[in-house]
Amino acid sequence: EEPLVESGGGLVQPGGSLKLSCAASGFQIRDVYMSWVRSAPGKQPQWVAGMSSDGGTVYYTESVKGRFIISREESNEIVSLQMNDLKPEDSAVYYCNANVGGINYWGQGTQVTVAS
Repeated sequence: EEPLVESGGGLVQPGGSLKLSCAASGFQIRDVYMSWVRSAPGKQPQWVAGMSSDGGTVYYTESVKGRFIISREESNEIVSLQMNDLKPEDSAVYYCNANVGGINYWGQGTQVTVAS
């Protein structure tokens, strides 16, 4: 079983919303720092959002502040990324990341395309 599995990507018009989910297995999300990273063709991968292991602190890259919200459901071991007011420049493959005992785990990614 893969440790991280993302879902929720798709095609959306500018100004629309999507919610990405990352299902974790093999560890508990309350014990680790979780984050979302995106990768677009021709661009360097960009860290987008993160949540501390205790869930008390969240972090966002400047370009998504006020539009994206990272959250988690400990009972279901899911970390989500609510994305609002999407822009074409948000188009990318979004990856979930977990640092477990110093080892970085990545999901397979989910494609987000923002276009008219």
